[in-house]
Amino acid sequence: MRRHLLTAAGMLGALTLGAGTATAAGDPRWAETGTAYTDTLGGGQGLASRADGSLLYRGLASIPLDLRIKGWNHIGDPDVARGHVFDAYQGPDTATSKMFAVTTPAGKRYEYVHRLNPGEKLNNSFATVSPDGQWLVSGEWGEQKRLQVFPAPLLNPATPPTGGELTEAWQITLDKPVRDIQGCDFVTETRLVCASNDASGTLFPEIRPLLQVDLPRKVDGQPVTGAVKSLFALPQRSVCTGTFETEGVDYDVHSGTLRTQMIPPGVCGVATAVHSYQQVTD
Repeated sequence: MRRHLLTAAGMLGALTLGAGTATAAGDPRWAETGTAYTDTLGGGQGLASRADGSLLYRGLASIPLDLRIKGWNHIGDPDVARGHVFDAYQGPDTATSKMFAVTTPAGKRYEYVHRLNPGEKLNNSFATVSPDGQWLVSGEWGEQKRLQVFPAPLLNPATPPTGGELTEAWQITLDKPVRDIQGCDFVTETRLVCASNDASGTLFPEIRPLLQVDLPRKVDGQPVTGAVKSLFALPQRSVCTGTFETEGVDYDVHSGTLRTQMIPPGVCGVATAVHSYQQVTD
């Protein structure tokens, strides 16, 4: 997830220009059911659904002061698993590590630092935990043919119980390249959806697509290859003109609701659009 510097100038003029319907060839087909808005500074970097159906948002204002002092100046798309909140942090352009912070249901936070492997980018765009709670999946910026996999801090007994070093376990190799992934979330044990900020149209026909990654088996600590396809272009609707930015994605397993985030251009960017979808069976 790239750094997003927001200047809150003027009044918000972003309005949805129509709900529309999102479709994809084959299975699944996602129908857009509504649009809400959240404050970009407090919630424009990502979101996650809790077990009670409420939403957790993350934005630049979500970074605690003590973590900023340590150099963690960017927060990515979060996840909630077993009541634990997983946050992805990255540092400055000179960083040699990235960090995952895990907050327990009791409110205790533990920090897990991953030292960059040779060739690994410093970006820490998102955190998503496998449905069994054992594996943490994350990703880098730019063009990639992989997603990174770590033991899930606290939930996987292979990790230190009170924070510490986190070593990459293995990778999900992608059968085709993706670009500028801002967030991923598990829909099933063998399927992820990922929000891309790629506006080039060179890797997929859609601009800023929602991607689907299908795995031949659930993540189990061994290398696996995921099959990637584009589902649809994420909505870019605003009264302001300019460059949009894709942000987080979340799938609520309890309600079956998929949500994606899009920051509109210009002064409209003070509020992030949150688009909701439900899977439709034809």
